[in-house]
This record gives sequence, C-alpha cells and structure tokens, in this order.
Amino acid sequence: MSTKDLQTKLKELKELQRLSEELATEITSIQDEIKAEMLSRHTDELTAGEYKVRWKEVISNRFDSTAFKAMHNDLYSQFVRQTTSKRFTIA
Repeated sequence: MSTKDLQTKLKELKELQRLSEELATEITSIQDEIKAEMLSRHTDELTAGEYKVRWKEVISNRFDSTAFKAMHNDLYSQFVRQTTSKRFTIA
C-alpha cells in the first residue's frame, strides 16, 4: 500500500470514527429520553407496539482485586498473571 493509499484509508477511518461517535451520542440521547419517560411513569418495563423495553436494576458480585492485594499481597502475587496485547491508535 502506498503512502497516498494509507493516508486515504486513515482519513476514511477517522471520518467513520467521527460518525460512529455521533451515532453513539444520538443513541445515548434517545435511550435517555426513553428512560426519562419510564421514570415519569414509575415503571421499569414498558411496551410500545411490538417493542418491550426493560430498565431494571441488576446486582453483580465482583472480586475486588485492589482490596485483596492490599490485604494479601503475597497471595495476590502468587496468582497474578501478566498478559500482553497491542493497542491501535492514530494520532
């Protein structure tokens, strides 16, 4: 791929990322409007035609590795696993 082709691809990618961010903002805005309507109706489930919307509290139990490390650093060190990944960025 030539430098010109690469520049064209990068420009196209940046534009698509910008559009993606705009869409994500619009999606969040619409979701917030629907949530506000659900709040005003005091409901966590709503039916509108063929659509059923649920906005319910979900409880999750997660392991607090930071607190565990602070209290049991020696044990934490025995089980910590290092991983490697690559990050793709454009500046």
